[in-house]
Amino acid sequence: MDKARTDEAGAGDAPVSREFLRRAAEALRLPPGGLDEIAFWGEGVLPYVLPVDDFAAATVAAAGAALRALMGARATSAGGGSAAAGSSPAAGEREVAEKEAGAKTNALPRLTVDRRLTGLWFGTPLRSVGWELPASRDSITGDYRAADGWIRLHTNAPKHRAAAVAALGCADDHAAVAAAVAQWRALELEGAVLAAGGCAAVMHTRAQWRAHPQGQAVAAEPLVAWTEHALAAVPSWRPGTERPLAGLKVLDLTRILAGPVSTRFLAGYGADVLRIDPPGWDEPAVAPDITLGKRCARLNLRDPADRARFEALLAQADVLVHGYRPDALDGLGYGAATRRALNPGLIDVALDAYGWTGPWHGRRGFDSLVQMSSGIADAGMAWRDARKPTPMPAQALDHGTGYLIAAAVLRGLAMRLERGVAVDARLSLARTAEALFGLAEAAGEGAREQAGLQVRDSDFSAEPEMTVWGPLQRAKPPLEIEGSPMRWDYPAGPLGAAEPAWRPSPSA
Repeated sequence: MDKARTDEAGAGDAPVSREFLRRAAEALRLPPGGLDEIAFWGEGVLPYVLPVDDFAAATVAAAGAALRALMGARATSAGGGSAAAGSSPAAGEREVAEKEAGAKTNALPRLTVDRRLTGLWFGTPLRSVGWELPASRDSITGDYRAADGWIRLHTNAPKHRAAAVAALGCADDHAAVAAAVAQWRALELEGAVLAAGGCAAVMHTRAQWRAHPQGQAVAAEPLVAWTEHALAAVPSWRPGTERPLAGLKVLDLTRILAGPVSTRFLAGYGADVLRIDPPGWDEPAVAPDITLGKRCARLNLRDPADRARFEALLAQADVLVHGYRPDALDGLGYGAATRRALNPGLIDVALDAYGWTGPWHGRRGFDSLVQMSSGIADAGMAWRDARKPTPMPAQALDHGTGYLIAAAVLRGLAMRLERGVAVDARLSLARTAEALFGLAEAAGEGAREQAGLQVRDSDFSAEPEMTVWGPLQRAKPPLEIEGSPMRWDYPAGPLGAAEPAWRPSPSA
């Protein structure tokens, strides 16, 4: 990002982005010092009734600010922390630590966010060269009019497609599904698809979601829920400068988008990200996007030999990011207490779709389904005066939550260094949706209409990324931290292509 551009982005620009950054920083326990000096440059490209551009830029900035703060973190001089296991330290102790950390921000490098490139990364930051990217969704996935309203079926995974077709009792094609859905009441069909093991969501208005038991439960949750554990000894990893996360071991048990976005960000600053999937699982439509910088392996956690390998990896990890439904890891014998026993210093960050409390806390979900449930798709439909649900112009809940997950990882690492505690952090797509609505209410600007994204050659790196599928042009990074460029050590690649092992340390 050239200096002329960053000089144009003064401290008074992007007030809505700055407001969300302030709110996110509070949830992330991020010292406030230095936030006002973060520069936002460029115009928004994601038109919508909600401030999607401002939200997107702010979540990227939050991840950058968390990384920058970690780069300035100093290791605790004591072996352990002040907090009792499973509890938070006294508020006064945390405030002192945050003030001390905030005092160091004057020496931290300049941080700039390009709003245009952020919008591109929230969409599709790829251009294939001489080949075609795979289709992004299954032919049955989509919104359907039921007898009394709208419902979305999410069938990108074969087992979810089979579940929806089985619940409907119809032929396995789009026309037959549409005809069958029209005969059902929306809520009854939602329940039938879920009972069959599928994924569906009825469209709610914002008022309906606020009155819904799950909507109320999610609204009462924090944006980031923290649990702290005192450590007898702090692990040896420390941040660097040019590649600040070099040597950091990140075990990635996430799928599709939000979790993979977070670990892609960490890989961009040097982390050794090892993604583990079960045999047979694949994500061909998104793999060229979200496997960038990672090594992807497979383990069967029901096989004793693979379980032993997994436990060895987990014991050596600095970070675990997982996006399974609540209690899924418990069912495999790797509940929170077991993970903590295997690795006391682990930074353990978890993602859920519909929140961690309430009657839907274990429900399967994806960005587009949460948009339907939470009132986003209905708000877009009203804004556009459309005849069908109108979601955001990007899967912003996934991407935004992904950057917040990355920020939570980085804050956990800073707390481990500075205060001698390990942390668990929990986030959800539904709670991020609440934060986005809260930002819209605070901004009070009504509909946000921009021209939309017109892709330019200058948006992409000139040097193609050579992948097993073919050459790719990838968008330039949306974030710049002076002296620490975002770049990736590996091109994107297919799932399961690597061995389940950490990279040798530089000194090995």
